[in-house]
Amino acid sequence: MPRIQSVQLKVGLEVHVELATRTKMFSRCPSPAHPEFDGAEPNSLIDPVVLALPGALPVMNRAAIEMAMMVGLALNCSIAERTKWDRKSYFYPDLPKGYQISQYDLPLCFDGAVDVPATDDKGFIIPDAEPARIGIIRAHLEEDAGKLLHEAPGGGAIDFSIVDWNRAGTPLLEIVTQPDFTHADQVLSFARMLRNICRFLGVTEGIMQKGHIRFEPNINTILTLDDGRTATTPITEVKNLNSFKALRGAIEHELREQPRRWLGDGREMGAGQKRTMGWDDARQQTSIQREKEDAHDYRYFPDPDLLPVVISRAWRDEVAARLPELPLARQKRYMEMYALAAKEAAALVEERDVCLLCEAAIDAMQRRGMDAPRAGRAAANFILQSGAKRANERDVLISDLGITGDEIAQIALLREEGKLSAAGADELFGILCEPGRPPAGAATLGVPERDVETLAGDRGLLIIRDDAALDRWCDEVIAKNDKVAADVRAGKAAAIGRLVGEVVKLAAAQGQRVDAKVVRDELAKKLGVSEPRR
Repeated sequence: MPRIQSVQLKVGLEVHVELATRTKMFSRCPSPAHPEFDGAEPNSLIDPVVLALPGALPVMNRAAIEMAMMVGLALNCSIAERTKWDRKSYFYPDLPKGYQISQYDLPLCFDGAVDVPATDDKGFIIPDAEPARIGIIRAHLEEDAGKLLHEAPGGGAIDFSIVDWNRAGTPLLEIVTQPDFTHADQVLSFARMLRNICRFLGVTEGIMQKGHIRFEPNINTILTLDDGRTATTPITEVKNLNSFKALRGAIEHELREQPRRWLGDGREMGAGQKRTMGWDDARQQTSIQREKEDAHDYRYFPDPDLLPVVISRAWRDEVAARLPELPLARQKRYMEMYALAAKEAAALVEERDVCLLCEAAIDAMQRRGMDAPRAGRAAANFILQSGAKRANERDVLISDLGITGDEIAQIALLREEGKLSAAGADELFGILCEPGRPPAGAATLGVPERDVETLAGDRGLLIIRDDAALDRWCDEVIAKNDKVAADVRAGKAAAIGRLVGEVVKLAAAQGQRVDAKVVRDELAKKLGVSEPRR
């Protein structure tokens, strides 16, 4: 047996995206992928079409077609002028009809490609790294199956399986890439990018734990042998991965295992050699489910109950006109225009509504005379720190906090003018996020809006600049902390922080607020140090 000299990974990816239409793919029944119907009671989102009752006929969901077209266009796919619906026949308890309506030989979207940026293990772009071009074979629509449950509701043990058909008939977009990935990091970067695109387009909430997006990598390896030959191992398809951690784990496990399997059985890629595997998260390994069926096993044929779909140029152009600036392009723009770090820009583009909030704040600051980089950094800082903190506390999205871009701009400008301390600005942000306050635009409803500076004054957050008092407080603190003052003069820059804190406390004891930055600068001047901060 020849020895393996090197191993080259090869991965193609199938991605299933549940589209968040209000109704299902071929019926008027509510869809569980839409936020309004999330968490519905088992088997409550069903109707005669979903259950395939005699005489019930399917009707195509136009909104699902348009959502799929948007994703296809974002992936630089061609949009078919004509597509049709096919029946994919197989038996499983969660498939009420005994077949799935899909698109076999005429997919809606085809021949696309995207440049996937190199990212670190947390998903942040590495600016100077070369992107990888990943081909998109197709993106086609089908309906999802139901769900088999192997525990009783609430987690009790049962010795049989139960079926929840709520998910059956949900619009499902399947995206299939070329096998262009050569390492797991590329796959993860593409997966994160695709999830962001789909969320940005509004076609899915993208909550992977709820099955909104599921990944199925097709993995094999090319082995270079010491006798000069190469061997290609059989493809392993790993089903229904619903986390980035599981996706990486499955790929890295197969990269280790496939050369070992080849050494054991000598099997190479060929007809009938493909395996379908599941992923065991607890054991961090794959397990065989079945040998893969071929297309003829599904007995595809055109669905006689559904007309073909004709996509006119006018319809395609109308959908294309709705495409927003996509996350990656927006992230790069934020880094260039506002001098944001890659991590900050990436965090902002996670949600489209957060981007809109940030840009509204930046526009409001610029209208008041602040330059773009300062406005961008201020908006990002408040949204990603003060906003994220309140969103976590209330378990909501940042965009649902109720604060407006103009209000964020007013806070930033008060901070810029030295009228708010950092702590005061954060506290004021939180007040503006409190439930029940007058909403933006309330004046048009006859409810007076609260001016942000007036509100800050009412809450005692505004800094009243009293240079004489500040001079006196600094002298008093230096006199009482002569050892710390000596440390600062000796070059221990961090020690000045203790003095700043003492001045802030002294001012607060007299009912005053001071800006820590102003205090630090005044202390540095008195102590004769030019660079007190690190």
